[in-house]
Amino acid sequence: MEIYLVRHTSVDVPAGYAYGQTDVPLRPSFEEEAQVVKETLSGHTFDKVWCSPLTRCVRLATYCGYPDAERENRIKEINFGEWEMKSWEELSSDPRSKDWFDDWINIPAPSGESLQDQYNRVSSFLDELRKSGLQKVCLFAHGGVLTCARVYNGEYALKDAFKNVPSYGAVIKLELS
Repeated sequence: MEIYLVRHTSVDVPAGYAYGQTDVPLRPSFEEEAQVVKETLSGHTFDKVWCSPLTRCVRLATYCGYPDAERENRIKEINFGEWEMKSWEELSSDPRSKDWFDDWINIPAPSGESLQDQYNRVSSFLDELRKSGLQKVCLFAHGGVLTCARVYNGEYALKDAFKNVPSYGAVIKLELS
């Protein structure tokens, strides 16, 4: 099975903020960035296309010609819970953040998820895809989702996830057996 993973284009959020599942706006350069993604995907025919229900993914899927892509909650970005839209600097002063910074793989953000939680969510979706009989699919999703999918595919360990977050507008092809 071929899975084309597409990360949304750049967001209009100041650097250094945890935005996770917040529905944030895209930068004014959206059309220029989206055109590159559209050209990268041109010529491909997919058995099925999914996207995160967050606007930044729906908008890109629509621009690329997939307005009816199926919305899938399991490919949403990590949920930072109470820490959504707070700066990493601000989070470092939250007494609860010490445990999270020491073990962000297993410790969830307050009222949110850990990276392991996100990985489990993404993996359950990929397990279903593997059993689906589909040959070639496309997912419009987020950096954390693309990273988790690559961990699932054996490209690197979960502990190395933040070292491997793809750039905005990246298109990555995975081959799953």
